[in-house]
Amino acid sequence: MSTIQTNSYRRQRDHFEPQDADPQEQRRLRGLLEQIDYSAFVANREIIGQMLPKVDAAMFQRLAVLTATARAKWVAESLRQSESGAPSTADQIARLTSARAAYEELAEAYEGLRRMVERGYVTIR
Repeated sequence: MSTIQTNSYRRQRDHFEPQDADPQEQRRLRGLLEQIDYSAFVANREIIGQMLPKVDAAMFQRLAVLTATARAKWVAESLRQSESGAPSTADQIARLTSARAAYEELAEAYEGLRRMVERGYVTIR
């Protein structure tokens, strides 16, 4: 099973790949799988297009700025905690964890939106 590394997690590919099947059966199966993939594409394009009908470059810029700000807050918090030289308290770790989670969620949302445009689920106006 192969693995795809993304920004913050690993996604495993688990697509069935027949090894010893009849060539005609393999072609039939590939055709069926293409129909399934196309159905997923159409569903994504229609549903995401309805939910995100007005995507433009300014939206990407705002999301990028928000993500960069969250990243800077996360790192700034870690540097603040390191200034005393003392071990971080549970409250400090909770703040750091919250800041990291905010950054990671925003980064994943940005990448998700980018993939939606790349795959043709939404268009940039």
